[in-house]
Amino acid sequence: MRWAERYHRRRAEALYLHVPFCANKCAYCDFASWAMPEGDPLMDAYARALRAQLAELGGLGMLDGIGTAYIGGGTPTLLGARALASLVAGIRELCPHVVELSVEANPDSLSDEVLAALVRSGATRVSIGVQSLHDQELHALGRIHTARQACERVGAAVEAGLDVSCDLMCAIPHQTDASWRDSLGGALELGVDHVSVYPLAIEEGTALARRVGAGEPAWNDPDVQASRMEQAARRLAAAGLVRYEVASYARPGRTCAHNRMYWTGRPYLGLGTSAASMLTREGYGLLRTRCPQLPEAPAGAVRARLTVTTGRRELAAHPALDALSFDLEFLGERQALAEDLMLGARRSSGMAPALACAAEDAFGTTWQDVRRVALDRHLVRAASDGALVPTEAGWLLGNELYGLMWGLADGDVRQTPSCRCRGSWPRRASQRGHTTL
Repeated sequence: MRWAERYHRRRAEALYLHVPFCANKCAYCDFASWAMPEGDPLMDAYARALRAQLAELGGLGMLDGIGTAYIGGGTPTLLGARALASLVAGIRELCPHVVELSVEANPDSLSDEVLAALVRSGATRVSIGVQSLHDQELHALGRIHTARQACERVGAAVEAGLDVSCDLMCAIPHQTDASWRDSLGGALELGVDHVSVYPLAIEEGTALARRVGAGEPAWNDPDVQASRMEQAARRLAAAGLVRYEVASYARPGRTCAHNRMYWTGRPYLGLGTSAASMLTREGYGLLRTRCPQLPEAPAGAVRARLTVTTGRRELAAHPALDALSFDLEFLGERQALAEDLMLGARRSSGMAPALACAAEDAFGTTWQDVRRVALDRHLVRAASDGALVPTEAGWLLGNELYGLMWGLADGDVRQTPSCRCRGSWPRRASQRGHTTL
């Protein structure tokens, strides 16, 4: 298949629902989430609004091609068994071809009742934010669960028969090489089939950034980050988990299909405040039939990115699609190709042969120069099938490699303000773990 064909698919292939509620705001978190007491009526109203929006999209036929779904946040498990199961069941009802349905969870709200409800309603996978198996480290991050509670809840999810992913964080306060090895080993002993590992990013405006002030703390030094990621690669590989993306490891057959959708340029839909969609021109045109506030796509655009800017309370009170506000931008084919090259550079399989051929056709000698630079710097290697595969240096110097690829995009990404639409660049899938944009 020619790579450019995916820029004209009418249907989205993945679905993301954002639940912006947490029991507590973590010290490092800059995502759209707000602390909310358990049982607050806003959460039920918000979940009902998401179901109403799903029904609208289903009526348009926009959910017919959905193969994976992900409910993230925030902390979806804070919704409780009834409301969360209702969302899962709604996805199952309106997206008949879903083969993987993931839910993010925190140990403190992943009760036996919630687990049973997830299994009963049709979830297949749960991604648990463990982050560390040392209480001092968890406390410094602002997490409210304990290491013992994390082990217990991960074990319960495995026993429930769900595919379980464990999220771990390195280069964090109080962490040592020994405690990092303990967290990695402890997660593996629980029998999980998927582990995601991330160096902590100290984001401007967070409680952690205010705490550490100016400068770079020694525990988050880039060399420390690289060393811990290398430790993780060795330990997880020894346990039989294969690295399939810069931060993701899985046993054979247990990779996250939803995240692979993001990294291979497949169109996706996002619902909920701060959720992002990436649609083809054709898919965007179909959405406009229910969202007349959206402007017509400009000539030459093949990809539309939309991020919902409607707040959680407003969305709960007025869930109709035509009441939503968006950040909006459009990409031409060359820009979409550059973005797909950047995303492909995150994957162990690299930039696919079809993508490399499309880049050759679109960029000509400029692509040849970029390819040569990436090879000369040992950021990638050329596979026998024509793919460009990231090396260990490419993993560790990811920003350099991604920058080379995105640098192929020429011209400005077109941002289009309109009625209840604002133009700005949303966070890309490459910048977030599961990605939910």
